[in-house]
Amino acid sequence: MTPPRRTVLAGLASTLASTLAATVAATRARADAPCAPPVPARVATGFDRLRADGYRLLAGHRVGLVANPTSVDRALCHIADLLHAEPTVRLAAIFGPEHGFRGSAPAGASEARTTDPATGITVFDIYDKAGAPLDRILRESGIDLLLFDIQDIGARFYTYAWTLHDVMQSCARLAIPVIVLDRPNPIGAVAPSGPVLQPAFASFVGRAPIALRHAMTMGELALFFHRYSLAAPAAPPRVVAMRGWSRALFYDQTGLPWVAPSPNMPTLDTALAYPGTCLFEGTVLSVGRGTAQPFLQLGGPEVDARPWVAALRQAGLPGVLFRETWFTPSAQVDRDRLVHGLDLVVTDRRRFDPVATGLALLHTARPLCRGAFWRADGHMFDLLCGTDAIRHAIDAGTGPATIAAGWQAGLAAFARRRRDVLLYRS
Repeated sequence: MTPPRRTVLAGLASTLASTLAATVAATRARADAPCAPPVPARVATGFDRLRADGYRLLAGHRVGLVANPTSVDRALCHIADLLHAEPTVRLAAIFGPEHGFRGSAPAGASEARTTDPATGITVFDIYDKAGAPLDRILRESGIDLLLFDIQDIGARFYTYAWTLHDVMQSCARLAIPVIVLDRPNPIGAVAPSGPVLQPAFASFVGRAPIALRHAMTMGELALFFHRYSLAAPAAPPRVVAMRGWSRALFYDQTGLPWVAPSPNMPTLDTALAYPGTCLFEGTVLSVGRGTAQPFLQLGGPEVDARPWVAALRQAGLPGVLFRETWFTPSAQVDRDRLVHGLDLVVTDRRRFDPVATGLALLHTARPLCRGAFWRADGHMFDLLCGTDAIRHAIDAGTGPATIAAGWQAGLAAFARRRRDVLLYRS
């Protein structure tokens, strides 16, 4: 005989209650348990390999750690907590880059010096610190080895690479060895593209002559800086290379969890577009900071996006589509103002060229803006590009293909130097 409906529902409710109770208990048990080595995935990071080796490279040292929220293992346990809990490791200081060790600060800012409540270790702010001020911080910290473990994005103007550059320079002056724990280039690293920085335009969004999309990992950048950029003589950095990573992989093919490297880098799609759309930070237009789609939305209150989208569709750029949209940024340019612009959607990331797309966006946007187009008379745009030639060409109405042809010789020379430091050949 079929049981009454009320009896069935009561049974289901009881089963669900039991399942929920078991799930809560298991979750609490996991939360109370220490972080254990996670299940192996496709790619082993530099940290994974350092831990598997029993932290042998750190033995006997007072270790300083440059880290941020991306400095985690595959179980999302933070390297600072893991090193602090390891009896054979003496973690003596932590150093925070742009956005800070905890990642709470906005673009162009950092977190003040503090004590990490989880470990009791002093966290020093080293954002945009270089030369004598950075030397003083490293001396004060009392470290005798520096460990660097931060996820990069693959674009020259992302500042974590220049924090690495500057701490390597200071460590060279202070005779402090440097170890870089390598992580993937999330947008692939098969071939570099874009203009190479000219020395006259060096800044904290680009100190060394590398391409805009450099197609290297952080470990390879460290080797490049040592060979071609650092002024002070020093032993080369020790790079703990990844295992299982290849240059054509995108981040979501690595088996590693994504942690936003900065507040406006929420997804891999954002990172894919960033080398091209970040150039709009040098214009009066919004890049969608403070929206759900930063660097995938561009626009301004006075912009008519309809002809802009039409021109881009006519250009037939590979691997990307555009649509008209409205949005309201909650940070920086046009904050809390209704903006008319476009959405960028990557449809084929292997064919999509972010630098070429960025050029096309700039070329088609320039005629639509009444009055000024460049912020700070173009100075910021020139620093992002690493040259003023591109701004002058856009102002003159020069087409993207002609502009790109102008940087090919410098790009080819960079590509030859880059090959000398590559750790991963395929």
